[in-house]
Amino acid sequence: MKQKHLIERVMTVIFFICGITAIACVALITIYMVVAGVPAIGKIGIIDFLFGTRWASTADDPAFGILPFILTSIYGTCGAIIIGVPVGLLTAVFLSKIAPKGIGAAVSTAVELLAGIPSVVYGLLGMTLLVPAVARTFGIASGACLFSAILVLALMILPNIVSVSVTALNAVPPEYEEASLALGATPTETYFKVSVPAAKSGIAAGVVLGIGRAIGEAMAVIMVAGNVANMPGLFKSVTFLTTAIAKEMSYAGGLQREALFSIALVLFIFIMLINALLNFFLKGGNKDDK
Repeated sequence: MKQKHLIERVMTVIFFICGITAIACVALITIYMVVAGVPAIGKIGIIDFLFGTRWASTADDPAFGILPFILTSIYGTCGAIIIGVPVGLLTAVFLSKIAPKGIGAAVSTAVELLAGIPSVVYGLLGMTLLVPAVARTFGIASGACLFSAILVLALMILPNIVSVSVTALNAVPPEYEEASLALGATPTETYFKVSVPAAKSGIAAGVVLGIGRAIGEAMAVIMVAGNVANMPGLFKSVTFLTTAIAKEMSYAGGLQREALFSIALVLFIFIMLINALLNFFLKGGNKDDK
Protein backbone atom coordinates (compact mmCIF):
# COMPACT_ATOMS: atom_id res chain seq x y z
CA MET A 1 0.00 0.00 0.00
CA LYS A 2 2.82 2.40 0.86
CA GLN A 3 4.46 1.76 -2.50
CA LYS A 4 1.20 2.41 -4.36
CA HIS A 5 0.62 5.56 -2.35
CA LEU A 6 4.15 6.75 -3.17
CA ILE A 7 3.63 6.07 -6.88
CA GLU A 8 0.35 8.01 -6.81
CA ARG A 9 2.04 10.98 -5.16
CA VAL A 10 4.91 10.92 -7.65
CA MET A 11 2.50 10.78 -10.61
CA THR A 12 0.46 13.65 -9.13
CA VAL A 13 3.61 15.75 -8.88
CA ILE A 14 4.57 14.88 -12.47
CA PHE A 15 1.12 15.82 -13.76
CA PHE A 16 1.26 19.08 -11.80
CA ILE A 17 4.69 19.93 -13.23
CA CYS A 18 3.48 19.23 -16.77
CA GLY A 19 0.45 21.45 -16.28
CA ILE A 20 2.51 24.27 -14.80
CA THR A 21 5.02 23.93 -17.64
CA ALA A 22 2.29 24.36 -20.24
CA ILE A 23 0.94 27.44 -18.46
CA ALA A 24 4.46 28.85 -18.08
CA CYS A 25 5.14 28.41 -21.80
CA VAL A 26 1.98 30.33 -22.71
CA ALA A 27 2.85 33.05 -20.19
CA LEU A 28 6.43 33.39 -21.47
CA ILE A 29 5.28 33.58 -25.09
CA THR A 30 2.71 36.21 -24.16
CA ILE A 31 5.25 38.30 -22.26
CA TYR A 32 7.81 38.06 -25.07
CA MET A 33 5.27 39.05 -27.73
CA VAL A 34 4.17 42.07 -25.69
CA VAL A 35 7.75 43.18 -24.97
CA ALA A 36 8.82 42.74 -28.60
CA GLY A 37 5.69 44.11 -30.24
CA VAL A 38 4.61 47.14 -28.19
CA PRO A 39 7.61 49.46 -28.87
CA ALA A 40 7.00 49.67 -32.63
CA ILE A 41 3.30 50.37 -32.08
CA GLY A 42 4.31 53.23 -29.81
CA LYS A 43 6.67 54.67 -32.42
CA ILE A 44 4.25 54.29 -35.35
CA GLY A 45 1.07 55.13 -33.47
CA ILE A 46 -1.63 52.59 -32.76
CA ILE A 47 -4.17 54.25 -35.08
CA ASP A 48 -1.74 54.49 -37.99
CA PHE A 49 -0.55 50.95 -37.37
CA LEU A 50 -3.90 49.18 -37.02
CA PHE A 51 -5.99 51.28 -39.41
CA GLY A 52 -3.43 52.48 -41.92
CA THR A 53 -4.04 51.13 -45.43
CA ARG A 54 -0.50 51.48 -46.79
CA TRP A 55 2.40 49.15 -46.06
CA ALA A 56 5.72 50.29 -47.50
CA SER A 57 8.32 49.19 -44.99
CA THR A 58 11.34 49.69 -47.27
CA ALA A 59 10.34 53.00 -48.90
CA ASP A 60 12.18 56.29 -48.33
CA ASP A 61 9.05 57.45 -46.54
CA PRO A 62 8.03 54.16 -44.83
CA ALA A 63 4.45 53.36 -43.93
CA PHE A 64 3.38 50.60 -41.58
CA GLY A 65 -0.40 50.30 -41.89
CA ILE A 66 -1.59 46.71 -41.45
CA LEU A 67 -5.34 47.06 -42.01
CA PRO A 68 -5.08 45.23 -45.38
CA PHE A 69 -3.35 42.32 -43.65
CA ILE A 70 -5.94 42.17 -40.88
CA LEU A 71 -8.92 42.24 -43.24
CA THR A 72 -7.31 39.71 -45.57
CA SER A 73 -6.75 37.29 -42.67
CA ILE A 74 -10.35 37.73 -41.52
CA TYR A 75 -11.83 37.29 -45.01
CA GLY A 76 -9.57 34.33 -45.79
CA THR A 77 -10.40 32.56 -42.53
CA CYS A 78 -14.13 33.20 -42.90
CA GLY A 79 -14.07 31.92 -46.48
CA ALA A 80 -12.24 28.76 -45.41
CA ILE A 81 -14.78 28.23 -42.62
CA ILE A 82 -17.76 28.70 -44.95
CA ILE A 83 -16.40 26.04 -47.31
CA GLY A 84 -14.54 23.73 -44.94
CA VAL A 85 -16.88 23.38 -41.96
CA PRO A 86 -19.98 22.12 -43.84
CA VAL A 87 -17.89 19.76 -45.98
CA GLY A 88 -16.00 18.50 -42.93
CA LEU A 89 -19.14 18.01 -40.84
CA LEU A 90 -20.99 16.18 -43.60
CA THR A 91 -17.95 13.98 -44.20
CA ALA A 92 -17.78 13.18 -40.48
CA VAL A 93 -21.48 12.23 -40.39
CA PHE A 94 -20.97 10.03 -43.45
CA LEU A 95 -17.95 8.26 -41.96
CA SER A 96 -19.49 7.81 -38.53
CA LYS A 97 -23.07 6.87 -39.38
CA ILE A 98 -23.57 5.97 -43.04
CA ALA A 99 -20.45 4.71 -44.81
CA PRO A 100 -19.98 0.96 -45.35
CA LYS A 101 -16.82 -0.38 -43.73
CA GLY A 102 -14.80 -0.59 -46.94
CA ILE A 103 -15.67 2.88 -48.20
CA GLY A 104 -15.38 4.35 -44.69
CA ALA A 105 -11.89 2.92 -44.27
CA ALA A 106 -10.79 4.33 -47.63
CA VAL A 107 -12.16 7.80 -46.88
CA SER A 108 -10.68 7.78 -43.37
CA THR A 109 -7.29 6.88 -44.82
CA ALA A 110 -7.56 9.74 -47.30
CA VAL A 111 -8.42 12.19 -44.49
CA GLU A 112 -5.45 10.96 -42.45
CA LEU A 113 -3.18 11.44 -45.46
CA LEU A 114 -4.46 15.01 -45.85
CA ALA A 115 -3.52 15.67 -42.23
CA GLY A 116 0.01 14.38 -42.82
CA ILE A 117 0.79 16.38 -45.95
CA PRO A 118 3.23 19.24 -45.19
CA SER A 119 2.02 22.80 -45.73
CA VAL A 120 4.64 23.44 -48.39
CA VAL A 121 3.21 20.59 -50.49
CA TYR A 122 -0.26 22.16 -50.33
CA GLY A 123 1.31 25.44 -51.43
CA LEU A 124 3.28 23.83 -54.24
CA LEU A 125 0.24 22.00 -55.63
CA GLY A 126 -1.84 25.14 -55.28
CA MET A 127 0.76 27.21 -57.12
CA THR A 128 1.18 24.75 -60.00
CA LEU A 129 -2.41 23.49 -60.38
CA LEU A 130 -4.93 25.72 -58.62
CA VAL A 131 -3.54 29.17 -59.45
CA PRO A 132 -3.47 28.61 -63.25
CA ALA A 133 -6.92 26.98 -63.11
CA VAL A 134 -8.39 29.98 -61.27
CA ALA A 135 -6.84 32.36 -63.79
CA ARG A 136 -8.30 30.41 -66.74
CA THR A 137 -11.72 29.89 -65.17
CA PHE A 138 -12.33 33.50 -64.19
CA GLY A 139 -10.35 35.17 -66.98
CA ILE A 140 -7.98 37.07 -64.73
CA ALA A 141 -4.33 37.88 -65.28
CA SER A 142 -3.12 35.97 -62.21
CA GLY A 143 -4.79 33.28 -60.17
CA ALA A 144 -2.59 34.07 -57.17
CA CYS A 145 -5.33 35.76 -55.18
CA LEU A 146 -7.51 35.60 -52.09
CA PHE A 147 -9.86 33.08 -53.69
CA SER A 148 -7.04 30.60 -54.27
CA ALA A 149 -5.85 31.04 -50.68
CA ILE A 150 -9.39 30.38 -49.38
CA LEU A 151 -9.62 27.12 -51.35
CA VAL A 152 -6.24 25.93 -50.07
CA LEU A 153 -7.08 26.82 -46.47
CA ALA A 154 -10.49 25.11 -46.73
CA LEU A 155 -8.76 21.92 -47.84
CA MET A 156 -6.13 22.17 -45.10
CA ILE A 157 -8.63 22.50 -42.24
CA LEU A 158 -10.70 19.49 -43.31
CA PRO A 159 -8.64 16.82 -41.50
CA ASN A 160 -8.92 18.64 -38.16
CA ILE A 161 -12.68 19.01 -38.44
CA VAL A 162 -13.35 15.52 -39.80
CA SER A 163 -11.18 13.51 -37.42
CA VAL A 164 -12.34 15.24 -34.23
CA SER A 165 -15.98 15.27 -35.32
CA VAL A 166 -15.94 11.56 -36.17
CA THR A 167 -14.57 10.78 -32.70
CA ALA A 168 -17.27 12.91 -31.09
CA LEU A 169 -20.07 11.33 -33.15
CA ASN A 170 -18.84 7.81 -32.39
CA ALA A 171 -19.00 8.64 -28.69
CA VAL A 172 -22.73 9.45 -28.79
CA PRO A 173 -24.60 6.69 -26.88
CA PRO A 174 -26.51 4.47 -29.34
CA GLU A 175 -29.56 4.65 -27.08
CA TYR A 176 -30.10 8.26 -28.21
CA GLU A 177 -30.39 7.26 -31.84
CA GLU A 178 -32.44 4.15 -31.08
CA ALA A 179 -34.94 6.22 -29.11
CA SER A 180 -35.20 8.75 -31.94
CA LEU A 181 -35.77 6.02 -34.54
CA ALA A 182 -38.34 4.35 -32.27
CA LEU A 183 -40.28 7.63 -32.13
CA GLY A 184 -40.56 7.64 -35.93
CA ALA A 185 -37.69 9.89 -36.96
CA THR A 186 -35.85 9.03 -40.15
CA PRO A 187 -32.14 8.14 -39.99
CA THR A 188 -31.20 11.50 -41.51
CA GLU A 189 -33.32 13.38 -38.99
CA THR A 190 -31.76 11.34 -36.21
CA TYR A 191 -28.21 12.07 -37.35
CA PHE A 192 -28.70 15.83 -37.61
CA LYS A 193 -31.22 16.44 -34.83
CA VAL A 194 -29.93 13.99 -32.22
CA SER A 195 -26.38 12.80 -32.94
CA VAL A 196 -24.87 16.10 -34.07
CA PRO A 197 -26.34 18.15 -31.18
CA ALA A 198 -25.20 15.48 -28.71
CA ALA A 199 -21.68 15.66 -30.13
CA LYS A 200 -21.56 19.44 -30.50
CA SER A 201 -18.81 19.93 -27.91
CA GLY A 202 -16.41 17.65 -29.81
CA ILE A 203 -17.44 19.09 -33.17
CA ALA A 204 -16.80 22.59 -31.80
CA ALA A 205 -13.33 21.50 -30.72
CA GLY A 206 -12.62 20.33 -34.28
CA VAL A 207 -13.87 23.62 -35.70
CA VAL A 208 -11.66 25.57 -33.29
CA LEU A 209 -8.63 23.51 -34.33
CA GLY A 210 -9.42 24.07 -38.00
CA ILE A 211 -9.84 27.80 -37.57
CA GLY A 212 -6.59 27.99 -35.63
CA ARG A 213 -4.77 26.32 -38.50
CA ALA A 214 -6.41 28.60 -41.06
CA ILE A 215 -5.45 31.76 -39.17
CA GLY A 216 -1.89 30.66 -38.48
CA GLU A 217 -1.00 29.13 -41.85
CA ALA A 218 1.82 30.87 -43.71
CA MET A 219 3.79 28.58 -46.03
CA ALA A 220 0.92 27.38 -48.21
CA VAL A 221 -0.74 30.79 -48.33
CA ILE A 222 2.43 32.64 -49.28
CA MET A 223 2.65 30.49 -52.44
CA VAL A 224 -0.90 31.11 -53.71
CA ALA A 225 -2.04 34.53 -52.44
CA GLY A 226 0.21 36.80 -54.52
CA ASN A 227 1.78 38.63 -51.55
CA VAL A 228 0.83 42.18 -52.50
CA ALA A 229 -0.24 44.56 -49.72
CA ASN A 230 -3.65 45.30 -51.26
CA MET A 231 -6.96 45.80 -49.53
CA PRO A 232 -8.68 42.43 -49.85
CA GLY A 233 -10.66 41.48 -52.93
CA LEU A 234 -11.68 37.99 -53.96
CA PHE A 235 -9.55 38.00 -57.11
CA LYS A 236 -6.83 40.40 -55.97
CA SER A 237 -3.33 39.47 -54.86
CA VAL A 238 -3.21 39.92 -51.10
CA THR A 239 -1.02 39.46 -48.04
CA PHE A 240 -2.07 37.75 -44.82
CA LEU A 241 -0.75 38.66 -41.37
CA THR A 242 1.34 35.49 -41.33
CA THR A 243 2.80 35.98 -44.79
CA ALA A 244 3.62 39.62 -44.08
CA ILE A 245 5.95 38.39 -41.34
CA ALA A 246 7.38 35.45 -43.26
CA LYS A 247 8.32 37.29 -46.44
CA GLU A 248 10.18 40.21 -44.78
CA MET A 249 11.67 38.88 -41.56
CA SER A 250 14.81 37.48 -43.24
CA TYR A 251 16.07 40.91 -44.29
CA ALA A 252 14.25 43.27 -41.92
CA GLY A 253 16.06 45.59 -39.53
CA GLY A 254 15.37 48.55 -37.29
CA LEU A 255 11.79 49.78 -37.14
CA GLN A 256 10.76 47.40 -39.92
CA ARG A 257 11.77 44.40 -37.82
CA GLU A 258 10.05 45.83 -34.76
CA ALA A 259 6.89 46.37 -36.84
CA LEU A 260 6.95 42.72 -37.90
CA PHE A 261 7.03 41.70 -34.24
CA SER A 262 4.07 44.03 -33.72
CA ILE A 263 2.21 42.20 -36.50
CA ALA A 264 2.99 38.95 -34.69
CA LEU A 265 1.54 40.44 -31.51
CA VAL A 266 -1.64 41.45 -33.33
CA LEU A 267 -1.89 37.95 -34.82
CA PHE A 268 -1.35 36.40 -31.39
CA ILE A 269 -4.09 38.53 -29.83
CA PHE A 270 -6.36 37.85 -32.80
CA ILE A 271 -6.00 34.08 -32.42
CA MET A 272 -6.54 34.24 -28.66
CA LEU A 273 -9.74 36.27 -29.10
CA ILE A 274 -11.07 33.98 -31.82
CA ASN A 275 -10.44 30.88 -29.70
CA ALA A 276 -12.04 32.48 -26.64
CA LEU A 277 -15.13 33.58 -28.56
CA LEU A 278 -15.54 30.22 -30.29
CA ASN A 279 -15.19 28.35 -27.03
CA PHE A 280 -17.72 30.66 -25.39
CA PHE A 281 -20.37 30.49 -28.13
CA LEU A 282 -19.88 26.93 -29.36
CA LYS A 283 -19.11 25.16 -26.09
CA GLY A 284 -20.81 27.41 -23.57
CA GLY A 285 -24.20 25.97 -24.36
CA ASN A 286 -23.24 22.69 -22.71
CA LYS A 287 -23.53 24.31 -19.26
CA ASP A 288 -27.14 25.17 -19.96
CA ASP A 289 -27.86 21.61 -21.04
CA LYS A 290 -26.73 20.03 -17.79
